[in-house]
Amino acid sequence: MSGLPHSPHALVTGGGRGIGRAIAASLVSAGATVTVLGRNAATLAEAVDAGAGHYAAGADVSDEASLKSAIAEASARQPIDILIANAGSAESAPFAKSDTALFVRMMDVNFMGVVHAVHAVLPDMKGRSYGRIVAVASTAGLKGYAYVSAYSAAKHAVIGLVRSLAVEMAGSNVTVNAVCPGFTDTDLVAGSIENIMIKTGRSREQAIAELAKHNPQGRLITPQEVADAVLWLCGEGAGAITGQAIAVAGGEV
Repeated sequence: MSGLPHSPHALVTGGGRGIGRAIAASLVSAGATVTVLGRNAATLAEAVDAGAGHYAAGADVSDEASLKSAIAEASARQPIDILIANAGSAESAPFAKSDTALFVRMMDVNFMGVVHAVHAVLPDMKGRSYGRIVAVASTAGLKGYAYVSAYSAAKHAVIGLVRSLAVEMAGSNVTVNAVCPGFTDTDLVAGSIENIMIKTGRSREQAIAELAKHNPQGRLITPQEVADAVLWLCGEGAGAITGQAIAVAGGEV
């Protein structure tokens, strides 16, 4: 696998925890200068202190003005070569109880957060004829799951954006891809496990098994497995890989 270009600057949204933090740490290890962006200053500071990033930037990805300002500040230190649009949120409810506000929340964070971030970095990437954009979507963007219609719709939208933008950027040396993790061992999934336990009376082990059953390997994905896929997409050897939605899901389709 070819490595990263020389000393790139990578910005990872939602980089303070979970999948985002694993991606940020892997990029640091590969030689990138990494800015982790998110809403929780303490979480971001802890990630930087632990070596999972060099700089922290505070912003809510659903707030376009705030995000644009934070990315401009990060870009002033060094132009952004790699954008990892990872920040996301998941809420579950039957469709009949999924009101307009729920759909708006899921679209604002999971889809418009990607749109805002890409808008902020793309002009400079095009001007320098280089860039790597990777959106962290989900297997919920490739198929449907019950009780997460709003989340799934938002992740499907992310994949549609990736595929369309990749075609637009094909002549510019800017690649645009998505990784689609299955259920991953993060605090976000821990919340889903708690919900299953509360609503069904199942044990923690039974709740984990309920999620892991979607994976033919019978387990949760690890954040590092997602990070490894992202790192490959950011490398020099992946220049011909664009417009793809790569499942990191143990064979789930």
